Amino acid sequence: MPTIVTLVDGSLYSRSVCDNAAWIASRTAATVELMHVLGRRHPTGPTNLSGSISLGARSALLEELATHDEQAAKLAQRRGRAILADAQAHLAEVGITATSRLRLGDLLEEVAEREAAADMVVIGKRGEAANFAKLHLGSNLERVARTWPKPLFVAARAFRPVKRFLIAFDGGASSLKALDYVARSPLFADLECCILMAGTDSVKNRAALNKAKVALKSAGVAAETSLVPGQVDTVIAAAVDAQGIDLLVMGAYGHSRIRSLIIGSTTSEMLRSCKVPVVLFR
Repeated sequence: MPTIVTLVDGSLYSRSVCDNAAWIASRTAATVELMHVLGRRHPTGPTNLSGSISLGARSALLEELATHDEQAAKLAQRRGRAILADAQAHLAEVGITATSRLRLGDLLEEVAEREAAADMVVIGKRGEAANFAKLHLGSNLERVARTWPKPLFVAARAFRPVKRFLIAFDGGASSLKALDYVARSPLFADLECCILMAGTDSVKNRAALNKAKVALKSAGVAAETSLVPGQVDTVIAAAVDAQGIDLLVMGAYGHSRIRSLIIGSTTSEMLRSCKVPVVLFR
């Protein structure tokens, strides 16, 4: 049975993350595993002050700080359990039974440990610390998106049922992987499908687009196709708005990490600008 690792925190996106996980589970018969990760900045116990006793007058303050750290760690764990309990209760309301994991460590490492067991990760577009005014993406999202080898479902702020989805296709390895997943997964069964390629209207591009359409048709998925000239991110964003798209499917980070850090990437721009969920494939 497939498993969906669902990352929840105290952000406004957590409810949407849970709703999207429930939608995926209902269509794929997957199990939902909720995960909340406490960063290592949260201490797990008293600080060892044995090397600071000689400071004399400062030792009392250090002891007080150690007590504060211990209390803060306990509070963080209680808060994490409450977040998981709320998420479980919300999923139960729509008939989804979920397991939960409270972990301490680096989120990237904790997610990587679930790679063998998980078929998909669901994460919010932004976390608790993201700057909404500047459309900053959550730092954890960008880190996971660059390393997670399986489908990554990025939830928008508000959930809405998916009826129509768009595949941003460029003929590259990651977009071919996305196409294959759509053809095989019950998640996309009976949904309206569009395939969009942004680029020059050439024989090569037309052939690639038609080949993608035929591949989906052979799997029983009927798709509309379009080839639109222009900048990739601009073309995709406009299509999402104009065509009433509920979900965007695309390859992630086609450029090298160094290149994308220097000049940005279509993936990051799509995540920032699109108000619909995005499924990423590496």
